[in-house]
Amino acid sequence: MFMEERQAKILEMLEKDGKVLVKELAEIFGVTEDSIRKDLGTLELEGQLKRTYGGAVAIQEKLPIAEANRRRIKEVEAKRKIAAVAVKLINSSDLVFLDTSTISIAIAEILEKSETPYKVLTNMIDVLVMLARNPKINLTFAGGQINKNRDGFLDGLNLEFMSHFRPSVAFIGVVGVDIEKNSLSTNGSNSGMHKRRMIELSQNVYVMAESSKIGTEANFTFATLQKISGLITETAPTKKILDAAQKMKLKIILPE
Repeated sequence: MFMEERQAKILEMLEKDGKVLVKELAEIFGVTEDSIRKDLGTLELEGQLKRTYGGAVAIQEKLPIAEANRRRIKEVEAKRKIAAVAVKLINSSDLVFLDTSTISIAIAEILEKSETPYKVLTNMIDVLVMLARNPKINLTFAGGQINKNRDGFLDGLNLEFMSHFRPSVAFIGVVGVDIEKNSLSTNGSNSGMHKRRMIELSQNVYVMAESSKIGTEANFTFATLQKISGLITETAPTKKILDAAQKMKLKIILPE
């Protein structure tokens, strides 16, 4: 079981029982007690539980937080494949931007274990927590007013701070990619405007999308496909979509 899956299960147990114990969790998941303590520490930093002696207790959790946790454990293997491709596109000298996307968490999971002194800019709390553990990472975090999912910052103050940077490469998550309509979309104008601005500021931009999102459209369109350097997904799209991508010279990047 992957770390994010384990943490999501811990939250499910908290929601059901109101408390969890480190020793019991270690036995349930077959990991060390130290691993569980790290999980609880991460979740506490995110405001999703309160640690106690020997375990943790639930706090009042709002609906958007629960929804964010469900997004974390959806299509985990696809996200890991996309993340592995994304990391190969990074040079050690690059300033890398990771936005508020669950695939950004998968990228951070790889970078956290790396010996390369990557430079990372992010506005996502999960990415901050993970990469702060690696002293080799040159990490810049952009704060502001936290978003409704409690996973990052997308307000004007955050965007003003981010506008001072010129990332070498940006990885942008989406809710929908419609190649035939030439649109990239997400849910919510704040998220969409933020993604649009970071696309404008970055030298190279890669959109990350599970294959299930290709051919779909969310409620806020933030950019056209001509604005990006490539689309990373985990499996080859249909011939119809590939033909449409070729027609507009969109580079689709797949795992080897």
